[in-house]
Amino acid sequence: MPEDRLLSPYTGWTRTHWEGLADAQLAAVRPYATDRHALLHLPGPASRSGRHSDGLEGFARTFLLAGFRLAHSGDTDPGGHAEWYADGLTAGTDPRSPDHWPTLRECRQAKVECASVAIALHETRPWIWERLDDGVRQRIIAWMTDMLGSEVPDNNWVWFRAITSAFLRSVGGPWSAPDIDHAIARTEEWYAGDGWYADGGDRGGALRHFDYYSGWAMQYYPLWYCRISGADADPALLPRYRARLRRYLDDAQHLVAADGAPLYQGRSLTYRYAMLCPLWTGAVFDATPLPAGRTRRLASGVLRHFTEAGCFDGRGLQPLGWHGEFPAIRQPYSGPGSPYWSSKGFAGLVLPAEHPVWTEKEEALPIENQDVRRTLTAPGWLVSGTAADGVVRVVNHGSDHAFGDGVDAEADDPVYSRLAYATHAAPDSTDASLNDPLDSHIALLDAEGRPSHRRPLTRLHLGARTAVSRHRAHWPLGPVPAPYAHDPAPDFRTGPWITTASVLNGPLEVRLTRVDGPLEEPLRLRLGGYCLATAEPPLAHEASGPAAWVRRPAGLSSTVVALRGFDEAGIATARDANALGPHSATPWLGTAAEVRPGTVYAALVCLSGVIEGPATAEAVHLEVSYDGDGTALASVTWPDGTEDNVRLEPPS
Repeated sequence: MPEDRLLSPYTGWTRTHWEGLADAQLAAVRPYATDRHALLHLPGPASRSGRHSDGLEGFARTFLLAGFRLAHSGDTDPGGHAEWYADGLTAGTDPRSPDHWPTLRECRQAKVECASVAIALHETRPWIWERLDDGVRQRIIAWMTDMLGSEVPDNNWVWFRAITSAFLRSVGGPWSAPDIDHAIARTEEWYAGDGWYADGGDRGGALRHFDYYSGWAMQYYPLWYCRISGADADPALLPRYRARLRRYLDDAQHLVAADGAPLYQGRSLTYRYAMLCPLWTGAVFDATPLPAGRTRRLASGVLRHFTEAGCFDGRGLQPLGWHGEFPAIRQPYSGPGSPYWSSKGFAGLVLPAEHPVWTEKEEALPIENQDVRRTLTAPGWLVSGTAADGVVRVVNHGSDHAFGDGVDAEADDPVYSRLAYATHAAPDSTDASLNDPLDSHIALLDAEGRPSHRRPLTRLHLGARTAVSRHRAHWPLGPVPAPYAHDPAPDFRTGPWITTASVLNGPLEVRLTRVDGPLEEPLRLRLGGYCLATAEPPLAHEASGPAAWVRRPAGLSSTVVALRGFDEAGIATARDANALGPHSATPWLGTAAEVRPGTVYAALVCLSGVIEGPATAEAVHLEVSYDGDGTALASVTWPDGTEDNVRLEPPS
């Protein structure tokens, strides 16, 4: 399909490209459908819910894509999507059909898919719902009715019930006011300010569940509930949710690199460009601070990034993975149809072709014009994006996805508990990395060399360029199970307190740490930098100082340089452990001797496409002093002459 560099000077993509890619995806899945299209048995390993549930998932999530595609093209429908999915709805809700769907009572996962079916039916009312036989409509209502009052997890799932009730109410079916009221009330309790929601959280406990679900679930469903409900929705809800999404997008636009790579953080990453959902939702509901041209430039940049990185295989399918197939990204609830929740990233197709988001000229992203610095108070993140290489980095001193009240020790989850995340670096995610966290991590090594874990962490300070957090070092007494598996969590042995600070300036981070509390055994300290992955083994370097760095052939480098206290350096490598490539490597620093309580250890950490190696630290000056109560006062002077100060206090 030819590019349009006049309308879209940055990506070349227009609405025609989006429609074409939607049609191609919908055509690619059809060979895997059952005879009457109600189930899609896509290739790949089954989820814990089983093949029958996975077949429904494949139907529902691609039906959502079809729903967005048909919203303004149902009269023409060149792909015949309306008739194809209408046949599936007819067979899926017929209990006598061999293609029948699992009920919501017998299959928990079906509740998730029910909401997608409801939204798709709403968006295609003139072309599917209103043309279905009345008996089929009644069967759909009956299948959905099992959702009412059913048990759901205390997170974004509450909206699956509310969305279903809203649709049922709109078509004259039974619905549940308590389900809707509950979703609205819980969403208020999860609101963390500045437009951000946590994806669940215990009543009264700290909100610490932040990732892309915060946008494409907690921002999306409440507004789509208003869209489905129309005049039946509380009139106070729409302006409230619009204002929050507008504020959220003012932050979220900075979590995407210049080349369209999104931040790699959080669960269910195989949904890929579903993270575009709140961006499009902002445009649909006039709830965005972004100019229309920047909205499309951001969305097309992300979608083009994934397509060019290989997110579709030779059959035109999306395998479980990030760029290409990556089995280790799979979580217990992930099935072959799971990646198709990326369909949410096509929500912008509900806007007509003449909408400014499709007709205005693309505008540059902020990071394409200047460096970006942002403090995200709700999740406890500091964002640093650099125009020279287009890379976005986040240091994390506030979010860990800990459960309960965030007091009990838990094993680290690589996509939530790391000190730093980026658009061009990802944590290794295998059983080995679950038990031996290294990249973007600070750990105490016990006598057997086993690293401590970080989760849960406590935020102590979050400023413009400085952040501090603390955690109690703890070691699992058994193997760490995969996140969201039903395997029992291990018990833990606890140790001293670790206080960690980050001081940022562009691509540079001075990372400082101190250890306090009783040391009942000799412990050494280890600090890991960003993990880089690529098709070929990254180039590895070590130097006296000490320092270590790795570099991709294209030039991106991850560097760690000792500034204070560290006297060892090395590089850890892995194979088939990283979503960004089969070969991954992480530079690290360590102490050969036992860690000294109260002492500040410091390193320069850098992820950059411009600079690398020990020279990155040559003009960085660090001074550390102590006041009378043992608080460490660190002063960092940068190459540009600016100075930042941060305090590392002993635990009370």
